[in-house]
Amino acid sequence: MAGNNQLQNTSKSSQPQNLTVPSQQVPNSTTSPESTTEKVTLKKEIGLISACAIIIGNIIGSGIFISPKGVLEHTGSVGLALIIWVLGGGISALGSLCYAELGVTIPKSGGDYSYVTEVFGGLAGFLLLWSAVLIMYPTSLAVITLTFSNYVLQPVFPECVPPYDASRVLSIVCLLLLTWVNSSSVRWATRIQDIFTAGKLLALGLIIVVGFMQIFKGNYEELKPSNAFNFWMVPSVGQLALAFLQASFAFSGWNFLNYVTEEMVEPRRNLPRAIFVSIPLVTFVYTFTNIAYFTAMSPQELMSSNAVAVTFGEKLLGYFSWIMPVSVALSTFGGINGYLFTSSRLCFSGAREGHLPSLLAMIHFKYCTPVPALLVCCGATIIIMLVGDTYTLINYVSFINYLCYGVTIMGLIVLRLKKPKMFRPIKVNLLIPVTYLIFWAFLLIFSFYSEPVVCGVGLVIILTGVPVFFLGVYWKNKPKCIDRFIESMTYCGQKVCYVVYPQPDLPEEDILPHNENQVTNNEKSLKTQ
Repeated sequence: MAGNNQLQNTSKSSQPQNLTVPSQQVPNSTTSPESTTEKVTLKKEIGLISACAIIIGNIIGSGIFISPKGVLEHTGSVGLALIIWVLGGGISALGSLCYAELGVTIPKSGGDYSYVTEVFGGLAGFLLLWSAVLIMYPTSLAVITLTFSNYVLQPVFPECVPPYDASRVLSIVCLLLLTWVNSSSVRWATRIQDIFTAGKLLALGLIIVVGFMQIFKGNYEELKPSNAFNFWMVPSVGQLALAFLQASFAFSGWNFLNYVTEEMVEPRRNLPRAIFVSIPLVTFVYTFTNIAYFTAMSPQELMSSNAVAVTFGEKLLGYFSWIMPVSVALSTFGGINGYLFTSSRLCFSGAREGHLPSLLAMIHFKYCTPVPALLVCCGATIIIMLVGDTYTLINYVSFINYLCYGVTIMGLIVLRLKKPKMFRPIKVNLLIPVTYLIFWAFLLIFSFYSEPVVCGVGLVIILTGVPVFFLGVYWKNKPKCIDRFIESMTYCGQKVCYVVYPQPDLPEEDILPHNENQVTNNEKSLKTQ
């Protein structure tokens, strides 16, 4: 773990001049009379459509296809389950509005980590980064990858669960393939995200259309108010909290666009636009997909199914029932790509701040992609996939996720108090973060009450980062042998991955004035020069 001092020392000794590549060796380089080399920096290649695809593609993974039954089990009725789905989308919309303000006020890649570090300091930011890199994203990525392999192998093993070794091998191959794609080109990665997001929306659209056809045929007994609110179990407050947690987990990923702010075209305009388009669209799709499920299945059938979309296809699509498992596989493939793309930027941002080894803050000289960060995300996922019980860890992930969301949105209120005159292109009404935090507190308190072991282990995972922070980051004057070892490892990593530190780009907040006085000061400095 390299501290800030090591990051500075390494930048002098481990970024050799022989890794600076002339512009004629770099494709599509642009030269000017004043410059003979192309700038090596993260490229702004994410437009509005790709931004929407990142949000939608990361939210819609395997959950809506496989297990809406978790919400139904905890609510005890069809009607209340549908209400929970709508409220889950509404809460995600409130959170995304807060993240829109934070994203354009602090236009850095890294999302939650960058905002928490800016507002609450290095330790809080490191703990969020530690839990995300160690557990949250590798575990989520492992679950999505295993889901992909299980559905691809399902036609090969129609009568049984695919063998453990076969699913692991296919998962690793898929992960390595997408890591290579993301390492080779940002444009390829975003195109894959665009295509597979469109594919999964078409698949869900097919479910919704078939559901409406069922309704027009009169097959909507379970949706009639008298049946929909016929409770077979009266849910407790704790059960409702767990139902919210299940639905909210299906919406997780709405904040991922904030991880790649620096690679967006006109982020101050396109970030909020992408959020305003994507969250209502996903909420609509999720709600009507669940309505469609209930036109073909009774609540008991839905709760007994481990693959709801596949059961739906078998009952209504006949010879075309194969479309559903293929759709799930395509959906999860796009989800893997999105998680790799965004989580690698989190590692990159953490290393740039000195909270992770400095090698992770470097990018490929030619492709301008964070290759070391992508390799770390891929490696951590493979380790968890091989040695961990991912389906147990996912319970801890859900709790840690929501703890991080609440702390980040709390940071918005603190930032308003600490820096009231800070330039904010978007400024949401304070009622929005307050409402979100009330829901957040309700969710966490009753989750703790209902699942104390899961929540307790989640807190322990976060707190294990405290000694790591003080040893790796806070301890500045380490022995010279440790510094030399880190420098040599960084240098070796540069030669293997062929990466360099990105050249500094002028931050957008330095381009846009924070207040009128800054405009005047800028004009005076120009006249002086």
